[in-house]
Amino acid sequence: MKQRKRSSSGCCGWFLVIIVLAGIAFAVFAVLKHKTWGSGSPALGDPKKYSDALKIAMQFFDIQKSGKLDENRISWRGDSALKDGSEAKIDLSKGMYDAGDHMKFGFPMAFTATVLSWAILEYGDQMDGAGQLEPARNSLKLITDYLVNSHPTANVLYIQVGNAKVDHGCWNRPEDMKEARPLTQVNASYPGSDVAAETSAALASAYLVFKSTDSTYSSSLLKHAVQLFQFADKYREVYSISIPDVQTYYNSTGYGDELLWAASWLYHATGEATYIDYVTGENGDDFANWGSPTWFSWDNKLPGAQVLLSRVSFFGSKEVSNSDALDKYRKTAEAVMCGLIPKSSSATSSRTENGLIWVSEWNALQHPVASAFLAVVYSDYMLTSRTDKLSCDGDNFKASDLREFAITQANYVLGNNPMKMSYLVGFGDKYPEYVHHRGASVPGDESPGCKDGFKWLDSDDPNPNVATGALVGGPFLNESYVDSRNNSMQGEPTTYNSAFIVGLLSGLVATSSVVQSFA
Repeated sequence: MKQRKRSSSGCCGWFLVIIVLAGIAFAVFAVLKHKTWGSGSPALGDPKKYSDALKIAMQFFDIQKSGKLDENRISWRGDSALKDGSEAKIDLSKGMYDAGDHMKFGFPMAFTATVLSWAILEYGDQMDGAGQLEPARNSLKLITDYLVNSHPTANVLYIQVGNAKVDHGCWNRPEDMKEARPLTQVNASYPGSDVAAETSAALASAYLVFKSTDSTYSSSLLKHAVQLFQFADKYREVYSISIPDVQTYYNSTGYGDELLWAASWLYHATGEATYIDYVTGENGDDFANWGSPTWFSWDNKLPGAQVLLSRVSFFGSKEVSNSDALDKYRKTAEAVMCGLIPKSSSATSSRTENGLIWVSEWNALQHPVASAFLAVVYSDYMLTSRTDKLSCDGDNFKASDLREFAITQANYVLGNNPMKMSYLVGFGDKYPEYVHHRGASVPGDESPGCKDGFKWLDSDDPNPNVATGALVGGPFLNESYVDSRNNSMQGEPTTYNSAFIVGLLSGLVATSSVVQSFA
């Protein structure tokens, strides 16, 4: 092999190499001292996969619908609960069943509506591109129709249909229910600030969704939202203290987060400064828990409120966005985001070995999917506002880092996990077949009574009806999953989980600027 002749300028060349290496060494030192992770360009993931998954996820809302099903897309579902509310001479036939049972719990149902509204407001264009905007609006309206009817007077809100103990003593299809469906209410004597404020948030956010297409309906939603907020604020109490019977299933840990959450949505709906004053004044001092990041869930709305109020900080008018208290909300939202990014020095240790956020054995997927939804929203706020970096204890991260985190959680749910299983039923080649869901487990041509259907709960056969779009509870900390119909801890889906996954997938379908105002 012929040897290359050395150049006469070799010494100069080596000198230049030394200079370059020294420069690189200095740059590495600077990075280690003040790291900046990620790139300016957004992470894309697999948009087609997310679009396909979104179309599947949206179908679970159809499965959960109650009342007269005028446009029924689920072959094994039919009309049900048509007399709900009749004892109070109101129509509570609409709405959605909570999970695998036939209860209508107003607290998580309202939260489902709030999150679904938020997803539509941020990512309606992406939903529309996937052909899912109209289904999302239709599902939302079925809930808001129910919530409006559940609020017959200013200080009365019906918060539950059905007796949980009786309902859970049955295993049959909703179309075949014969048991009594008693009503539970909060009022001035037995208040529930948390559930009333969450319902206010649901109706205020839905007002923003429908105001451009149905001004009369949306005005009604806003009227109820304002009344419910006033009721929640004036008569302050935790609903599960006023009504101990509800503690078994949706026991609330406080109402301050819902008051701030509702006021935040009412500000976006009305633009009235009184609501900003509400969250930045004494109520913020009492309830905001500034500087302490927590987990977004049906029971804790603080992270949602922090991100939502960050929107005002990013895009609001200067006289509003320059508020010191609003800055505290944004800094706390940043602390939430820093906890999610794996490379952050303040990253949470609440993860499985393969990176899934994991906080609770029951309904384990609620927290990672909710966190990923907030992360993709916040990353889009950064991109739209051209905010270059997120500072986490001296380390700087970019919007792309948040989006990459959200993608890892979505991909895990969709099958990139040790079980090689999609936890979204109907997506991929392998997903749970024994979902803890009555309607899915009982053959469509059967009409069992309350007790007769338990043979299908105990059956070794897969569900005869696929609960398409159901997001099951998810894996244990060791990332195992037991696909058994009796395993409600891991195998029962909920409507609010569906709202989270719909929001997350919609945000991942495409990367684009969010609107700077919902108005």
